[in-house]
Amino acid sequence: MSTDPTTVFDDEARALDAADPLAAHRDAFVGAETSLVYFDGNSLGRPPRATAEHLAEFVTAEWGGRLIRGWDESWMELPFHIGDRLGRLALGAAAGQTVIGDSTTVLLYKLLRAALTERSTADPERVEIVVGRDDFPTDRYLAEGIAAERGARIVWVEVDTARGVDADLLRAAVGPRTAVVLLSHVSYRSGYLADARTLTRIAHDAGALVLWDLCHSAGSVPVDLDGWGVDLAVGCTYKYLNGGPGAPAFAYVAARHHATLTQPIQGWMGAADVFAMGPEYRPAEGMRRFLSGTPPVLAMLAMQDTLDLIEDAGIAAIRDKSVALTEFALRVSDGILSPLGVTVASPRDPAERGGHVTLSHPAMRAVTARLWKDDVIPDYRDPGGLRIGLAPLSTSFAETLTGLRAVAEAVRVES
Repeated sequence: MSTDPTTVFDDEARALDAADPLAAHRDAFVGAETSLVYFDGNSLGRPPRATAEHLAEFVTAEWGGRLIRGWDESWMELPFHIGDRLGRLALGAAAGQTVIGDSTTVLLYKLLRAALTERSTADPERVEIVVGRDDFPTDRYLAEGIAAERGARIVWVEVDTARGVDADLLRAAVGPRTAVVLLSHVSYRSGYLADARTLTRIAHDAGALVLWDLCHSAGSVPVDLDGWGVDLAVGCTYKYLNGGPGAPAFAYVAARHHATLTQPIQGWMGAADVFAMGPEYRPAEGMRRFLSGTPPVLAMLAMQDTLDLIEDAGIAAIRDKSVALTEFALRVSDGILSPLGVTVASPRDPAERGGHVTLSHPAMRAVTARLWKDDVIPDYRDPGGLRIGLAPLSTSFAETLTGLRAVAEAVRVES
């Protein structure tokens, strides 16, 4: 008698959930108790339950009660307070190097342009920006725009869309004309996890600065910015950090660069004396110089509840759960999706894989649309890729299995 693979996976999912040391954290998120399967935590995380209460309390007690006094009492320092906490819990960054500020796009622009200017001023021959051809569109578009502004040149690193930039590819791309290297720690399409320590060293050996995009790793994959010797980093907070739609991004600038980098969007919040309203701009010391406009106080509050959860769980345990979830997803895919012609477009080695898995099939665009109607929410990326984003704190193994069964049925229907 043949064994129904679905039954085998049922037993495994129950066992994994029963043994999961982070299982109780799932109850901390709105919607986790419903039948909806959420495979898009790598695009927008579920909201923590505590956030609704905390936001309401802020509106009535701080905004409503303290009004303009709130700026002097705490709000002015929130970008640095939350930034330092994020740095300590998830980024491997000592205090005074991380700030919450603008959107990912704006912060990437500021730091990439500042790095290019600093390097090309020190050595006019350094006019090249190295960037992966398959990096997220924002990164590529910004690099092109900044190159056009500054008379620089883009050096594209051609990559396999199922992987990302590795050591051999980067060594071939950098040289004496390289000013700055822009890299993704986790590839948005494939989930490829770059060897940040090695790639940072390669960039430095070539005399370049390196800027890491941490959007798909912060809160899911341990990061060690100080230990890796990273110069600059930017990441969003609405994915694994659950900051909410459009939550502001974070910027990291190693302390050794604070006095030499000049960010290009000079606003009053980055001035040495914010309330002097002086006739000319003088940059502040430290990370304040990388701010521009008024901090988005309401928009940065929600991520604090996720930071509480990260502090309780520990980023190492979160990574262990992430690896276990993606390994389980791969086993299920091999068992019930591979016979339908679905292939894996992500690294098999967990040491080279972040928190999501991409499954490929020509029908995946239609499959995604069908799944959304049935309350199974992955996302789609060309060419033919269905991304399974498994947020460790809010996703269970049983939910993962339920969703992958639904993927299998949708593939059957749409093929």
